[in-house]
Amino acid sequence: MTDTDLNSADLAAYEQAFSSSLVVPNETADLLFRTAQTGYAFSDAPVTDEQMRAVYDLVKWGPTAMNSQPLRIVLVRTPESRARLVEHMAGNNKGRTAAAPLVAVLAADVDFHDEMHRVFPALPNARDKFPDESARATMAHASASLQAGYFIIAVRAAGLVAGPMGGFDADAVSREFFPDGRHRAFLVVNLGHATAESYRPRQPRLDFDEVVATA
Repeated sequence: MTDTDLNSADLAAYEQAFSSSLVVPNETADLLFRTAQTGYAFSDAPVTDEQMRAVYDLVKWGPTAMNSQPLRIVLVRTPESRARLVEHMAGNNKGRTAAAPLVAVLAADVDFHDEMHRVFPALPNARDKFPDESARATMAHASASLQAGYFIIAVRAAGLVAGPMGGFDADAVSREFFPDGRHRAFLVVNLGHATAESYRPRQPRLDFDEVVATA
């Protein structure tokens, strides 16, 4: 390679790739964070069960309180189920949810402790450790919310776009898709492949010095 083979822009990009304090390549950081955005429109390409299995196989390893895993997911695929969900979405979210190739309803399992014996074999009856339902529900929502964040990042790692939405009737969606009453829906996520119309203009973010203090 000669000096003329690299222009100044190429050289700047080359230098940036080796100047980061991150241990992952800049391309990976861009895919997961810097250039990733909420999706508002998608191509017609389907989202497969294999892709969603790959997504969850990443999500399950993310840290939660006491290794609890309260996140529960319903993948809304059938037209009948989609119509039931759209009915409870708010405003523009109705059209977005109707058009997305796949929609995931995320909920927190208030009875997550029933699975805790798999994490802590010494607790065959974990209900004794979590007797207060209100405190249990708070813990379930906190850890499921963490897992929802992992879910969005894992979707990006699969080359997909996520459109998370909080604008919906959570009680009605919970009744529709989790009729046992023990699961509380808190997020609906449209999923698909990006198009030129997928994104809105990038909004600013707070800088390090505006957020981080040293004590």
